[in-house]
Amino acid sequence: MRTMQTTTVSAPPLQAKKDATRVLVVDDHPLLRRGVSQLIDQERDLQVVGEAEDAHKAITAIESTRPDVALIDISLNGTCGIELLKNIKARFPKVKMLVLSMHDESVYAHRALRAGASGYIMKQEGSEKVLVALRKVLRGEVYLSENMGNRVLHTLVGGRAPAGTSPVEELSDRELEIFSLIGQGHGTRPIAEKLHLSIKTVESHRAHIKEKLNLQTATELVHHAIQWVQTEPALNRPHGEAGTVAAGAS
Repeated sequence: MRTMQTTTVSAPPLQAKKDATRVLVVDDHPLLRRGVSQLIDQERDLQVVGEAEDAHKAITAIESTRPDVALIDISLNGTCGIELLKNIKARFPKVKMLVLSMHDESVYAHRALRAGASGYIMKQEGSEKVLVALRKVLRGEVYLSENMGNRVLHTLVGGRAPAGTSPVEELSDRELEIFSLIGQGHGTRPIAEKLHLSIKTVESHRAHIKEKLNLQTATELVHHAIQWVQTEPALNRPHGEAGTVAAGAS
């Protein structure tokens, strides 16, 4: 029996579209990644030149395909998408970035913008909105949902987060990543190994998280983290399950 091999970083199509905008799709869900790619490739002015499932392969794909824009998920195998955004911004400043994610925009959208993205759209949105967001980012504009746009403006004008803001939103990107891993059942040592940090550094982050969330003990931290993860749709979605965008792209 012959074993079939597949590659995650795809090569540019043989029939290249003349003057089409070059798009890289980065997502660790194969079905969704393929659905989004098919959606984009149906457009005359857009062409997917590569796909990647994790941060390392995304960087390799950018180096080899030189896309104009990258469509990136926040949750990726082995790393946080926010860190990938920062890396791309530093190494490839001309590549525009749009985040397409299951994660709650109220927690992650402003983090993505700070990291270098030009827009944030949730996977529950229809496929036509993904194309709208993509073209808006390519025009040099910022894409956010109306609700999130109002929250950002409120913060800029008022100098503080709007009423009802979760204390979790006050965590730094690294603290939020560790908080999420705690809620998924990881202990200090596994977190340190996964994030390539020292145990002392992880313990320091845990202390800061407790302080910001007004928690007194390690047990309270774990319980609070578990409760938060259970309400975060992206962290409860079975790996490989595709969202609305992929379904609408067929």
